[in-house]
Amino acid sequence: MRFINSNQIGQAWTGKHVIIITCFNDQLSVISKSNHAPFELPSTNCAETLARYVSIGYKIHRITPLTIQRVQYLLVL
Repeated sequence: MRFINSNQIGQAWTGKHVIIITCFNDQLSVISKSNHAPFELPSTNCAETLARYVSIGYKIHRITPLTIQRVQYLLVL
């Protein structure tokens, strides 16, 4: 087995971070995240919460309408 840069102690995370935000009538109802995902304090307002995550680099990967009033957002960093 060959090691590249064997004097390196560790390596930064290179995978994807995922956050799922579920909103009801533009009010945050549930927020879930992958382990170690950068996390911002959510607002009760869904639009404000989404804006906070977009501002730190997350991209909205998918928007899924669950019902007429409930929407789920999948954000990936």
